[in-house]
Amino acid sequence: MGAQQAQVRGRFAELYGAAPEGVWAAPGRVNLIGEHTDYNDGFVMPFALPHQVTAAVSRRTDGVLRLHSADVEGGVAELSLDALAPGGDPQWTAYPAGVVWALREAGHPVTGADIHLSSTVPTGAGLSSSAALEVVVALALNDLYELGLQRWQLARLCQRAENVYVGAPTGIMDQTASACCESGHALFLDTRDLSQRQIPFDLAAEGLRLLVVDTQVKHAHSGGEYGKRRAGCEKGAALLGVDALRDIAHADLDEALARLGDEEVVRLVRHIVTENHRVERVVSLLHAGDTRAIGPVLSEGHASLRDDFRISCPELDLVVDTALAFGALGARMTGGGFGGSAIVLTEATEVDTVTKAIEEAFAAAAFTTPRVFEAVPSAGAHHLN
Repeated sequence: MGAQQAQVRGRFAELYGAAPEGVWAAPGRVNLIGEHTDYNDGFVMPFALPHQVTAAVSRRTDGVLRLHSADVEGGVAELSLDALAPGGDPQWTAYPAGVVWALREAGHPVTGADIHLSSTVPTGAGLSSSAALEVVVALALNDLYELGLQRWQLARLCQRAENVYVGAPTGIMDQTASACCESGHALFLDTRDLSQRQIPFDLAAEGLRLLVVDTQVKHAHSGGEYGKRRAGCEKGAALLGVDALRDIAHADLDEALARLGDEEVVRLVRHIVTENHRVERVVSLLHAGDTRAIGPVLSEGHASLRDDFRISCPELDLVVDTALAFGALGARMTGGGFGGSAIVLTEATEVDTVTKAIEEAFAAAAFTTPRVFEAVPSAGAHHLN
C-alpha cells in the first residue's frame, strides 16, 4: 500500500469512525496538443500525469453526502442529496456534489456517501485538478453501487456536473483523459463521438523529456473569458452553417474565413481549424516514429493560442520563448489559458539547461518562481483496494 493510500484510509477512519469500503485514484492530465477544440467537436491528445486525486469512500443509505478534503481548511461538509441543485455551492464541494447530482439525475440509485479526498494535482495550473476530483468520485460510486457505467459514460456525467452544477463551460477532454488514459500512451480522442486511440508515447526511450512548467499564475474556468471564447466559436459555426467548427476542413479554411466579417470570430475559427489539423499532424508523426518533429507543431500551437485565441499571458510566453531560445524542440501553453502551465519538449541532455534558463528568466522578470517537473504518461482512474 502506497503512503498516500494508507494516509487517506487512516484519515477516513478518523473522520467517519470506520474503515472505508475502498480507495480510488484519478489523475490530472497534460494536453499534448488540441486546445479548446473539445467543445467544438474536435480532436484532442492528452495524457495522464502521475499526480492524482485519491478518494476513500463508503456508501450511506440515508440520503446524506459527507465530504472532506485534506487539501482544504475546514471540517466535514454534510449535504442532503435531495437538496443538491445547480449553482447553489460556490465551494470546492460543488465538484463531488455535482457528480452525485448528475448520477442521481440520470436515474442511478446513489443513496449517499462518506468521502475523504487528498490530491497531489496542482490546482489552478491547467492540469485538470477539478476533473480528477470529479472522476475519482464517479468511479468510486460506480463501483460501490454497481452502476455498470463505462469509462466514457462516467466522463460524460462528470462533464455535465461541471457544466451544469458548477457552471464552468468546459469540454469533455479533461474528464475523458482522467478516466481513460493508459500508462505510456497519449490519448487521441475524437470529442464528437468519443472514439479513442491509445498512441504509444515513450519519450524516455527516445532520449526525450516533456517538462511541465507551472507558472503559478492561477486561472478560473468559470470566469467570463473562457465562456466568451466558446460563445464566439459557436457564433462562427452558426455563421458558416455547420454544427461545429470541427466540420470546417483545413483545406477549406481560407474560403470559410472570407465569409466571416467579424475579425474576432475569424481569429477563433482559424485557431480551432488549424489546431485540429495540428492534432492530426502530431498523430501522424508519432505513428511514423518521428517524435522530435512534433516540437515545431507544439510551438505553432502556442502562437495560435497567443495571437488568435488570445488566452496566453506574459509568464506563459516567457516560458515558451526562453525554452526555444535555449534549445528546446518545441513548447506551448497547455490547458484553458490565462495562466496555468506550459509544456516543453526537449532532449533529455538539455533538461537542466532549459530549466535553469526558464527559472533565471522568471527571476529577471520579477515573476513568481515556476514549478518545473517531468510529465510521464501515466494510468487513468483506477481502484486501489
